[in-house]
Amino acid sequence: MKHRSSQPDPMRRGLLAALAAGCLAAPAANAEELRSGYTYMEPATQALQDDDFLNPGFFLVEEGLALWQQPMGAEGLSCADCHGPVEEAMRGVAARYPLFAPEAGRVLNLDLQIQSEVADRMQAPALAYDSPEILALTALISLQSRGMEMRPEITPQARPVLERGRALYETRRGQLNLSCAQCHDDNAGLRLRGDVISQGHVNAFPIYRLTWGEPGSRHRMFEWCMKSIRAEPFDRGSEDFVALELFLAERGAGLEIEAPGVRR
Repeated sequence: MKHRSSQPDPMRRGLLAALAAGCLAAPAANAEELRSGYTYMEPATQALQDDDFLNPGFFLVEEGLALWQQPMGAEGLSCADCHGPVEEAMRGVAARYPLFAPEAGRVLNLDLQIQSEVADRMQAPALAYDSPEILALTALISLQSRGMEMRPEITPQARPVLERGRALYETRRGQLNLSCAQCHDDNAGLRLRGDVISQGHVNAFPIYRLTWGEPGSRHRMFEWCMKSIRAEPFDRGSEDFVALELFLAERGAGLEIEAPGVRR
């Protein structure tokens, strides 16, 4: 039997050393103060998000509007045929998700709700989770809540899912044996190499991430974080990621929706 060293592996030592170095470089964030990831960004990145003409996430919005008006399915109906103008019909909708959907019998995020509407109600070909079409419609609908407070509906049916998400957020995992909370609660505002650790809020999604060179969903970001700590990620659209998303939406309740956001 191999002897297992009690010392952290080199990769984890490097991350912990970076966190420790950051602690000397900046004061810890006030745990009671909600701060959007926007407040941690460089001014140039903030300016990119602020300008709707320059914000690369608005390509998604344009694609989403075209899809909103496009006939789909056996009936040849579009989203607009049933709901009307997106600016009126979808105002405030994204701010309430994820929520318990009685017809589905479970908590759905906005992406899954759109997926269900297209496949089940419109009888159109199913759209894959995180497909360009789902991402575009999510961006369009989320834009209609921009400036409104994120307030998920925590019904009795959603409460167990919320607590499951809380447990996932607080559980150490991966080769680095780190939890979401250790970065985004304990070390928010500190530097990890060249980046500032944010509080990990989800109020700007979907985002255009400069590191990716393309837009991405909340679940793609969760996946990226889990891979960064050398953990096996859950599937995008899975119940685990939906639970984590619900917890994070409730954790950031009161922050304004910024979609489509821009992040480094």
